[in-house]
Amino acid sequence: MVKSILLVGVGGQGTILASKLLTTGLMEAGYDVKMSEIHGMSQRGGSVSSQVRYGENVESPVIEVGGADILVSFEKMEALRWLEYLKKDGKVVVNDFQINSMPILSGKVEYPTGIIEKLSEKVKTIAVDAHKYAAEIGNSKVTNVILLGTIIKAMKLEKINWEKIIRDNVKPKFVDLNLKAIEVGMNLV
Repeated sequence: MVKSILLVGVGGQGTILASKLLTTGLMEAGYDVKMSEIHGMSQRGGSVSSQVRYGENVESPVIEVGGADILVSFEKMEALRWLEYLKKDGKVVVNDFQINSMPILSGKVEYPTGIIEKLSEKVKTIAVDAHKYAAEIGNSKVTNVILLGTIIKAMKLEKINWEKIIRDNVKPKFVDLNLKAIEVGMNLV
């Protein structure tokens, strides 16, 4: 059975790095894994998405509308933007964090209110303040790894040796911080 994970966010949030760590862990665990990423205007704070599909035999890296088992959104509005890709019985993990896009900053549109409530009315939603927890453990840049931890727990991937994945793919001086971040994320779900 193929499982599909959709990670979405805004450029600079570490969405792609989280998906690469996830993909590496899944491959080392013996799964057939396909990943695709869309950067949009990521360098300028635009939408970023990464699709990770894994199982015994994965034919395509692309998640169709209504095909994601889990949607992990690094920014609230992105969860709404990508919600149609979630299966009817899928889960949303949403970082309770707001990044204002250029249209919002320029005053052309307003940031929508009640996003988490709207999501909760439609699908099983787990809201986390990953940014706050990242700051508490010492570095807001590990928000992405905290969100990776939520995926690991929600998708029951705890048996994979995530410590090895972190040690092999993160600069040595950031290993302990990232290991703590994964643990924090797993405890949020």
